[in-house]
Amino acid sequence: MSSIARLDGKVALITGASSGIGAGTAILFCKLGAEVAITGRNVENLSRTADECEKNNGKKPFILVGDLTNEDFVKQLVEETVTHYGRLDVLVNNAGMVKIGSIETTSLEQYDEVMNTNVRSVYHLTMLAVPHLTKTQGRIVNVSSVNGLRPLPGMLAYCLAKSAIDQFTRCIALELAPKQVRVNSVNPGVIITEIHKRGAGMDEETYQRFLEMSKRTHALGRVGQVEEVANTIAFLASDSASFITGAQVPVDGGMHALSPR
Repeated sequence: MSSIARLDGKVALITGASSGIGAGTAILFCKLGAEVAITGRNVENLSRTADECEKNNGKKPFILVGDLTNEDFVKQLVEETVTHYGRLDVLVNNAGMVKIGSIETTSLEQYDEVMNTNVRSVYHLTMLAVPHLTKTQGRIVNVSSVNGLRPLPGMLAYCLAKSAIDQFTRCIALELAPKQVRVNSVNPGVIITEIHKRGAGMDEETYQRFLEMSKRTHALGRVGQVEEVANTIAFLASDSASFITGAQVPVDGGMHALSPR
């Protein structure tokens, strides 16, 4: 953590902060001196994240509980965050979901659920946040996936959504560059979180087999930890990344570069 640039005085809005990468990012940002607004759908888990944040900088994060596919809630989230802190410097679009399925098994209802959560809500929140980020010459970090860079059979809707996020990142990076707003994404490989159990419906035994198998699909021979992704997000949100925009940064132990054998 000591090697990451500080975020003192910065205000960050982090979605999907009730668990996993979002929670880890919120806690790290607080350690680095930022003030954070966190959102998610699970009030109990969000409260736990907030408690951990408070331990690190003595400040309670601003919490808003809601569903990012609800347009009224997204508007409320931006308006109340800016009202509470008076500014917005960093947007971390982390909230997302996984659905397992192929072109033969993924229904339109499942497709819409994934795209609305992983793409449409990101588009909407970013659109509303940009006027505030322009004022502060802020930065946006989108949490994509290695599946935005490489296809994986059986996760069609998720792969499509993350590819869209990567193109979204590149497009708005170019659009906002004249305003000095930087936009990048991180593309994690398999990270130890609850997303595979929730989204893919894995029980504990299946999940452990999946993690063991994943060691062979990552060049470093292991899966990743939340903190490793959070560190990269914090770097991209900091002044240390002042000349980086429009980038997709794999945090995947080399998974994106590994050829089938």
